[in-house]
Amino acid sequence: MAEGPLSGVWTHRGLFAGLVSFWLFLRILPLSTLPAGWPGPDLLVCLTFAWVLRRPDYVPALLIFAVFLLEDMLTMRPPGLWTLIVLLGSEFLRNRELLTRQLPFALEWVMVAAVILLMLLAQRLVMSIVMAEQTSFGFAFVQIVLTILCYPLVVAVSRLAFGIRKAATGEMDARGRRL
Repeated sequence: MAEGPLSGVWTHRGLFAGLVSFWLFLRILPLSTLPAGWPGPDLLVCLTFAWVLRRPDYVPALLIFAVFLLEDMLTMRPPGLWTLIVLLGSEFLRNRELLTRQLPFALEWVMVAAVILLMLLAQRLVMSIVMAEQTSFGFAFVQIVLTILCYPLVVAVSRLAFGIRKAATGEMDARGRRL
């Protein structure tokens, strides 16, 4: 059976959902009974931003919404707050995808780092307005720094293992549309 022009897009969407499911499964496993010493990086944010800046059609807004809402529910965060913040951050980056095609990776990394930092500040601002309990700023800041430092690794794995790369200027998809 011949593959349709959209089969690659749906395959990559399924791959993204599978990677997210695997990572969420690992996150909720009780691997240690000791309290966490260092926060881990938010690899789902890294993965989402890396894919949005390389192939925005692989991660539509509805998929991002579903993934992060599921993560909010599984990790017992306030439902929808981080989801909305990540969705706004990813849509901001999606709108600048054409710009980042010509940017060197270092500037892309700086832009992503700024968005991630603004996301942290937005979350903390909203949580403080509603007077919800939050982790210490130092703990959250270390997690954000680790997330920013892991972004190039996630980009490299996405490129080498899954073939997610930036579209070249003038590149066309199977239907003849510009990417």
